[in-house]
Amino acid sequence: MFNLTPTVRNLLLINIAFFLAQENLRNIPITQLGSLYPLGSPFLHFWQFFTYMFLHGSWGHLFSNMFGLISFGPLLEQRWGGQRFLAFWLMCGVGAAVLYEGVRTYEQHKLEAAYAEVVKSPNAYDYDQFMQQSGFRQAEDVAAAEALQRNPNDRELQQAIVQHVERIYQALHDSPSGGMLGASGALFGILFAFAYLFPNTELFLLFIPFPIKAKYFVFFYGAYELFKGVHQAPGDNVAHFAHLGGLLIGFVILKFWESGRSRFY
Repeated sequence: MFNLTPTVRNLLLINIAFFLAQENLRNIPITQLGSLYPLGSPFLHFWQFFTYMFLHGSWGHLFSNMFGLISFGPLLEQRWGGQRFLAFWLMCGVGAAVLYEGVRTYEQHKLEAAYAEVVKSPNAYDYDQFMQQSGFRQAEDVAAAEALQRNPNDRELQQAIVQHVERIYQALHDSPSGGMLGASGALFGILFAFAYLFPNTELFLLFIPFPIKAKYFVFFYGAYELFKGVHQAPGDNVAHFAHLGGLLIGFVILKFWESGRSRFY
C-alpha cells in the first residue's frame, strides 16, 4: 500500500521506538524530559525543542502523525533525496516549536496579568478571563462569575474565587503535564511542501466523501487550525499554533530553496 523510502521508514521506526519506551520504561521520565515546556518553566530544557517531535501522547496521536508521514513523505523524499527530506522535517519541527513558544509566552503573560487582576480586586470579568485563558473554565465557573456580577461586594464569594484562582495558577505553574509533544509541527511542514510541489494531486480522505486537490486540502486545513487556535475551546489541548508554525516554516524553507533553483530539486 505504501512505498516507504529509507528516511521515511527510519523516522517511522524511531517514533514507534520512542513511544514504546514512553509506555514501558516507567522508571525513566522520558515524556517529561523530552516534551517541550513553556519558557520560565522549571521543566524546560534546551534539547526539548528537538526531542518533543519524537514523543507522542497516545497510540492514536502516534498513528495520525505517522500515517501522514508515510502518506506524503515518500514522494517528497524521492524528489529531494533523503538528506534534504530529513533536514526539512527537522527544521519544520524545530521551527514550529520556536514559534509556538513565542505564542505560548504571550498567552502566559496574559494569564499572569489576569491572575494579578483577580487577586488584587476580584470581579466577574477578570475572573472569567482568567478561567478562559487557563483552559479550566467549567459551567460552575460561569455560574460563579455570574453570581459575583450580581453581588460584586460579596466578601465571602470574592475570597472563594481568589482561593480557587490561586489553586489553579499554582497547579499550572508546578505541573509537569503541560509539555507539548508530537510530530505534528514537522508533519504540517510536509503537508505544505506536498501541496506546494504537487498542488493538483487529488487526495481521497476518509473524512471527506469526495476527492480534493492537495492545495485546497492544505489551505482549508490551515484555515481550520488558525480558527481553532484563535478560538480555542476550554479543554482543547491541541497545539494549533505549532501546526501553523510548521506550515509557515515549510513555506519559508521552500521559498529559500526555490531562490536557488539549481538546489531546489
